[in-house]
Amino acid sequence: MAVLKRGKKEEANVLDIDASMQGNLVFKDPVTLRIQGKFEGKLETKGLLIIGENAEVKADISGEEIIIAGKVNGNLSASRELKIIPPAKVKGEIKTPLLSIERGAVFNGTCHMATESLNSKSILTLEEVASYLSIDTASLASWAEQGKIPAIREANTWKFEKTKIDEWIASGKLG
Repeated sequence: MAVLKRGKKEEANVLDIDASMQGNLVFKDPVTLRIQGKFEGKLETKGLLIIGENAEVKADISGEEIIIAGKVNGNLSASRELKIIPPAKVKGEIKTPLLSIERGAVFNGTCHMATESLNSKSILTLEEVASYLSIDTASLASWAEQGKIPAIREANTWKFEKTKIDEWIASGKLG
């Protein structure tokens, strides 16, 4: 399937799921993922995630661009944009720099809108890196203390350079 993106024609990896699934799904390469059925667990995507109007999702979701038309219960983090369109019913915490909720869609929860996404920040806090890596802050602080992850200690806080964290992930030293 070809898609238009910024004036260029690019090939897109499209995965269409119309089934009941449970577990953790992680996509390291950009993909267009459409969920039409039931999903429960944790979902981490790159590219575009579409939750269809018949979908029922109970999951913590992180991705770049997310469009929701179905039922979602869980925490959502979109680094670029999150759209909620009818007949969507969303319950949970949202973190995104750009949010749109169309008339007829329902959102119950909290929303934190950052002025810049993690992708554009160069220095990250312990909490931001823990969220980025989907681990708890205590484990991350322990890794930093033991030198298992690139970190800088300033007074009583840890700071992380985004480029060094991305290089560390790419090197396969995660965990």
